[in-house]
Amino acid sequence: MEATERQYFELMKTKIVQVMQQSNPGISRNIEDWKGQDIIEFQEDIQLKVNAYFSEKWFYNHFKTFSEKLPRIDLLNILSRYTGYIDWSDFKYKNRDKIPLINKYKGPNRIFYVLPAIALVVFIIALLLIKAGSLIAYKFCFVDQVSKEPVRNSEVEVTLLYDNESPLQLQCDPEGCFTVKTTEQRIKFLVTAPYYYSDTITRILNKAERNEEIQLKTDDYALMIYYFSNSKVDDWKKRREQLENIIADSAYICQVFSKSMMGMELYNKKEFIDLLTLPTSGLRNIEIIEMLYANEKITTLRFTQENKNE
Repeated sequence: MEATERQYFELMKTKIVQVMQQSNPGISRNIEDWKGQDIIEFQEDIQLKVNAYFSEKWFYNHFKTFSEKLPRIDLLNILSRYTGYIDWSDFKYKNRDKIPLINKYKGPNRIFYVLPAIALVVFIIALLLIKAGSLIAYKFCFVDQVSKEPVRNSEVEVTLLYDNESPLQLQCDPEGCFTVKTTEQRIKFLVTAPYYYSDTITRILNKAERNEEIQLKTDDYALMIYYFSNSKVDDWKKRREQLENIIADSAYICQVFSKSMMGMELYNKKEFIDLLTLPTSGLRNIEIIEMLYANEKITTLRFTQENKNE
């Protein structure tokens, strides 16, 4: 008998809640119920205690959506440090007696567990087939609010939000569209795309109108930084002034390296502006991962650098 990695990760969730309740006693005991301000406070707390950062998208992927695939080991190590352990191995070792073990049924008794399981699977399949016959397909396509052109060649991601179920993530096709099949009369989803503001959309579904265009608002600051790093500009002084005006003095600026390199690097405002404006700088061809604002200033900027030689 042995415990699974998934069981340890479920225990990790309870440890995270215990840590958060020390500074926020009113927060829900169920991490799957966290949303909005709860997630923001968790982001701030983990950044304060272990100098790490997790995006809201990452939180939804691993804490609000069930998946057999666990986070990467480096991220599990960060969560372990946040909950008071050296790393993931230390967490598992010190909690090995707290995990309910999996019974491996052997011999004739196994049939008493296998037959009900088979019956349950057959029932679920039959139920799904019946439900599939009544599903209606709705198609949503995203367009630029100004140009009215489709948001093509961009990683548009949609997170379907349900009242009594975990969120479901979908990836749009190259034309910036996605299709959902449902029997519901109402749909709610979060849409995110590079260089566009995230938006939460709610629609009352109409069987007579199954195709809809939704406008996304351009994130001008993100586009500005992208263009600065991907183009040649002679007026360096003007570029520095523009960056000074849009970035908060205490901004959290983080470069995330590629999978081959691993890790991240932090910059203060001055360092980032210097690297982005000096002609001899190697900080070029950057791609914005996430950007947050307060009082019309950039407060959080996470980016990666594209290697043109790859």
